[in-house]
Amino acid sequence: MVDFDIALGSAPFYLPPEDPLIMTNPWDDWDHVLKVDPDKELYGNDTFEDVCRTGTDAIEIGGTLDITAEKMNRVVDAAAEYDVPLYQEPSNPGVVIDSPALEGYLIPTVFNAGGPFWITGAHKEWVRIDDLDWERTHTEAYIVLNPDASVAELTNANCDLSADDVEAYAKVAERMFGQEIVYVEYSGTFGDTDTVAAAADALDDATLFYGGGIRDYDSAREMGAHADVIVVGDLLHDEGVDAVRETVEGAKEK
Repeated sequence: MVDFDIALGSAPFYLPPEDPLIMTNPWDDWDHVLKVDPDKELYGNDTFEDVCRTGTDAIEIGGTLDITAEKMNRVVDAAAEYDVPLYQEPSNPGVVIDSPALEGYLIPTVFNAGGPFWITGAHKEWVRIDDLDWERTHTEAYIVLNPDASVAELTNANCDLSADDVEAYAKVAERMFGQEIVYVEYSGTFGDTDTVAAAADALDDATLFYGGGIRDYDSAREMGAHADVIVVGDLLHDEGVDAVRETVEGAKEK
């Protein structure tokens, strides 16, 4: 039997260097990310030029269901000419695209998934990709909290978590696994601010992303008081770029 007191002592699994170089990530300066679902159409007469001029800090291209490499390419190509950083968030290794227009890849790992596949299993297949660009590949430690969301159903996530549970997951992600992004995901509904605040309090250096139910200036500002980065997705497709601009203003009002 392993004596965990001896094995672990008082130190965490992940220990940063004693004298680390000052290194920054692009998302350290972000307040707002716009997530574009390649399987959905833009609202009304909106164009990708309009999307890129909402004031968002970055565009993340990805979705949970019915995503293909062809659909991913369509969005990347349409947004490539505008001066907004583009990142792909692939739902599985089969939809990964190689485009010089991409700043990088943000790979979800769902810490409260119901099985190992969405924690490390899909990632095992990811690393089989030829000429994988490690310099542009980053992971996001997802904590999924809306049981009715497609991502919760797909990953069989345990969403019955208290604020203390979420705080603990956030600590595990940063201190044990060295995650630089922790993503509290309420996809489709506005989350509990106390729970998001608990996740924020748990983190030292990691950036806290929040997604779910951001529909206007007020909701973006309210959750932006706790999370470092507000992620807006469905609103773009449901109500359009004018509504998105309001959330950008709210997220940046800190």
